[in-house]
Amino acid sequence: MKNIKVLGTGCRNCEITANVIAAAAKQAGVEIELEKVSDIAEIMGYGVMSTPGVVVDGTLVHSGGVPGPDQVKNWIAS
Repeated sequence: MKNIKVLGTGCRNCEITANVIAAAAKQAGVEIELEKVSDIAEIMGYGVMSTPGVVVDGTLVHSGGVPGPDQVKNWIAS
């Protein structure tokens, strides 16, 4: 099971990002643990200066905007 964190303070783009990830995982039939992180100190700990950020299994894979569907599918599949 993949652990995916969406880093952000709860803005609209952060919510969209979480929804895109959840939908892609469901479509792919992959079980994930999706976590929303809004603590600024934790977000900064990943080096994210622009949200939303996405962390997959402890590795920052995206920051600064809503990821595209193909990006999300790659994160889930790999």
